[in-house]
Amino acid sequence: MLKLRAGIVELYKKVATSLPPDVETALEALYALEAEGSSSKQALSIILESIRLSRETARPVCQDTGVPVFYVKVPRGLSQKELENTIKDATRIATEKVPLRANAVDIIAEQNTGDNTGIGFPIIYFEESENSTLIIDLMLKGSGCENLGQTYKLPVEELGAERDLEGVRKCVLDAVFKAQGRGCPPYTIGVAIGAQKDQVAKLAKQQLLRKISDKNKNEALAALEEKLLNDINQLGIGTLGFGGPSTAIGVKIGVNHRHPASYFVDISFSCWANRRGTLIW
Repeated sequence: MLKLRAGIVELYKKVATSLPPDVETALEALYALEAEGSSSKQALSIILESIRLSRETARPVCQDTGVPVFYVKVPRGLSQKELENTIKDATRIATEKVPLRANAVDIIAEQNTGDNTGIGFPIIYFEESENSTLIIDLMLKGSGCENLGQTYKLPVEELGAERDLEGVRKCVLDAVFKAQGRGCPPYTIGVAIGAQKDQVAKLAKQQLLRKISDKNKNEALAALEEKLLNDINQLGIGTLGFGGPSTAIGVKIGVNHRHPASYFVDISFSCWANRRGTLIW
């Protein structure tokens, strides 16, 4: 497990200091759309320069290195408890080595552990894999954008949102409008629909792992993702709330079956620094 631990430390470093190419490309495309001399174009210019400098100097792209969220696909027979311990050990090392900002705070004592580990910290989701490969996805989720997340129980009378995809669209637009540029847009937005609140919260965040260029396999959801992205970028909120057409770079939707009596929708926001990466072992 020592080699795996070292691999996870390197994954932390990569995710913290180098944004995925698809995210950077999407931000560059929005920069080209902004009006010359506008505040949003200037802000995007600074963002893109920060991305470049972070990669060159191997320093975190944002001072808030967020909450580490792991999605782990585990081959049959490999101990999940042992993997959890390895991830926590790697987290302690990465906090000092990368370095990561220490963000794990004890709820009762209100004391920071200093190493990004604690009760339920980092967050780790395990799923059994059908093959022999261990796949570890890591997201460093900033709390500024996490605080913007919304859960809706459809129907929502004040939005005119019924239990259908049009109702989902209205919920997403409402969540973005309420955000009003907080949480550092351009956003990547994860959306999930399902039967239970905890189920959709997990699935919505998991959508943020998808590449910006990824097209939903379901045609109806693919069409809704595209329409929502266009609608959001017509709200005029813009980069960092400065106005303009650059409020979001992507919308990704996941679904579960639901109960006849429930229709939950969760919306999860990522700031422009959608920090994610994968380790295949």
